[in-house]
Amino acid sequence: MENPYDYMQTALDELSAQGNLRILPHALHEGRYLYAAGQKMLNLSSNDYLGLAADLELRTRFLESLTPEDFLPSSSSSRLLTGNHPAFDELETALARLYGAESALVFNSGYDANTGILPAIAMQDDLILADKLVHASLIDGMRLSRAHWLRFKHNNVKHLERLLALNASNYRHVIIVTESLFSMDGDEAPLRELVRLKQLYPNVLLYVDEAHAFGLRGPRGLGCCEEQGCIGEVDFLMGTLGKAAASAGAFVICRRVIRDYLVNHVRPFIFTTALPPVIAKWSRHVLHLLPEMGERRQRLDQLARHLRRALREQRIKCPSTSHIIPLLIGDSAEAVRRAEDMQRRGFYVRAVRPPTVPEGTARLRISLRADMTDEEMEQLITYIPKM
Repeated sequence: MENPYDYMQTALDELSAQGNLRILPHALHEGRYLYAAGQKMLNLSSNDYLGLAADLELRTRFLESLTPEDFLPSSSSSRLLTGNHPAFDELETALARLYGAESALVFNSGYDANTGILPAIAMQDDLILADKLVHASLIDGMRLSRAHWLRFKHNNVKHLERLLALNASNYRHVIIVTESLFSMDGDEAPLRELVRLKQLYPNVLLYVDEAHAFGLRGPRGLGCCEEQGCIGEVDFLMGTLGKAAASAGAFVICRRVIRDYLVNHVRPFIFTTALPPVIAKWSRHVLHLLPEMGERRQRLDQLARHLRRALREQRIKCPSTSHIIPLLIGDSAEAVRRAEDMQRRGFYVRAVRPPTVPEGTARLRISLRADMTDEEMEQLITYIPKM
């Protein structure tokens, strides 16, 4: 009889042989730097794009505003039982007001939102049309739903248009699903074109994941939908609070009827303990400041443009139009080797390997941050061609 753990070890051995074995890294954080194996490195693998999570003054001001009564480290319940503290209502009201929307609903994470909303809204007589490169949480949400689903070629409006023409009349609802700013390639969805296609059909809904754009794009940092002037045309606008906003959780901006429906049908919302109320208060604190952080957004944009221009001059291919800069390597083991070399040079960059990205497309993913210095950027630009 086979040992029940043998298959686990075999699977781990196979991942190791492929260069795809993952282990949890250990590091000590200090502002925009971290220390690992006794070495100080600039953290270019974090999603702290605006540097807010590393901003000690920002945290200090927030902590000074708290009282022991305010500091609630646990909700102790789901929001449908006793966990719906006023902090959540205040945060959702602030989000809805900021977007000029009817309502907002907060989730424990972007993963919870994406894996919960899609199964709740997509039934067996519905169709989901998703961009080929959407995040794993959206893929899992589609798999958990009872709907049929198809993938359209990445950012290919004509392919999506053909799929709509062939299928829209055969289903009750069709849900177009995309990220606004793609987390692995750093490029952007043509949101205005997706809105145009949506408007051609009365039964089409649009779901946009703004996880890597919220806080960063648009005059007030509301994301690519604000930047492209289409917030009001997006049925489900999902954003996360754990990246540029330096907190935890996620939210969806939507109509009131949608919010009420989700509260009653999204399983990860119904059957989980709510976020700690102190986290909701912190999110509200940061949210109040985000519209005023244009200088940080501008700084990040300048850094990203500078690096992308330098890569073009060095004839290094890069699909990015944002602060997320992928350096395509291909082989997983080679990507790990080059990431380790960058770490020895003082840049904490991690290799991204399958299944996070397709086979043969392992890469280094550089996450730029607004609190980088010009000197650090020049050192990075000087080193990249020598990898």
